Amino acid sequence: MSVQLPPATEPVPGPVPPGDPEGRTAKARTSRLRLTARRFARNRLALFGLVLLVLLFLGAYAGPFLTKWDYQQHDYMNFLSDPSGDHWWGTTQGGVDLFSLTMRGLQKSLVIGLLVGVISTFLAATVGAFAAYFGGWTDRVLMWVVDLLLVMPSFLIIAVLSPAFRGATWLIFVFLLGAFSWMITGRVVRSMTFTLKDREFVKAAKYMGVPAPVIIFRHILPNMASMLIIDAVIQVGAAVIGESSLSYFGFGVQAPDVSLGTVIAENTTNASTYPWLFFFPAGCLVLIGVSISFVGDGLRDALDPNAAGAKARSSRKKKQLGQARPASGAVVPAQPAASDTTRRAAPAASADSQDAVS
Repeated sequence: MSVQLPPATEPVPGPVPPGDPEGRTAKARTSRLRLTARRFARNRLALFGLVLLVLLFLGAYAGPFLTKWDYQQHDYMNFLSDPSGDHWWGTTQGGVDLFSLTMRGLQKSLVIGLLVGVISTFLAATVGAFAAYFGGWTDRVLMWVVDLLLVMPSFLIIAVLSPAFRGATWLIFVFLLGAFSWMITGRVVRSMTFTLKDREFVKAAKYMGVPAPVIIFRHILPNMASMLIIDAVIQVGAAVIGESSLSYFGFGVQAPDVSLGTVIAENTTNASTYPWLFFFPAGCLVLIGVSISFVGDGLRDALDPNAAGAKARSSRKKKQLGQARPASGAVVPAQPAASDTTRRAAPAASADSQDAVS
């Protein structure tokens, strides 16, 4: 005896939300970049630092076009003149317009800081990740190089090597600064790679035959991108201060080019009697450090959901919600209970039903 089963029928598709033919929700998912930008925009100090940094860049590159004086041009009728309509920030001892000279130095300092930040972060990420991923003798050799660079006095080494490159391109000075500013971050990247290389997605890529450099740059380093971005921003500020310090002592940017360090160094002797020669370039240097510090703190809070800034905002919101709710001792107006009405209506309904049966 055979049993015949009913023919299989396809399940009826469920209702499709209006306006979405594929059945997806109409509201798009918020991307991580948009969420990070939203968190960054909530931080007023970070926004102030970003606006200040943008204004410094605009002033450095657009400012020289707003004045008729060049940073190499001398006004022989105005030596050490006060700030005026003709010379906005006054003139130096040689009759050079201080505004044009400072904007030129600001250009060089900002470019050097950005390049050093990118180079040092790239070296730290590459060396730290390769050392931890391969391990063994690779890890020992790379960490020996890191320890050697850490104990070497970078300021003195750059000061000794800079005369050998006098007259050459300033990019050599950039590479020297970047070569001595990545070691601590490299150790942090190495410790994080030790944790990430044992994760399931890294093991799956390794078993599928993906080359090691591809795994490092596509799977491991993107998972620590937030830390690397913050480190790059901090390195920019440190590089600007380091370059200005070396240029102040004559070991950085060489004449005829200028930076903020060389402008400050040339006018330090007249700073007590002609204060604008010192305060304007030194003020630009301070504004760079302050703006980069604010931007770095804002990026840390935006990229890290467990940051102190995010927790403080959430706690304030909870406090506001708690204040909006009525206190425990407050008198709340009584509302008619639905259960009492139901109980009163139930005997009447049962009596009517008994009369109908009888």
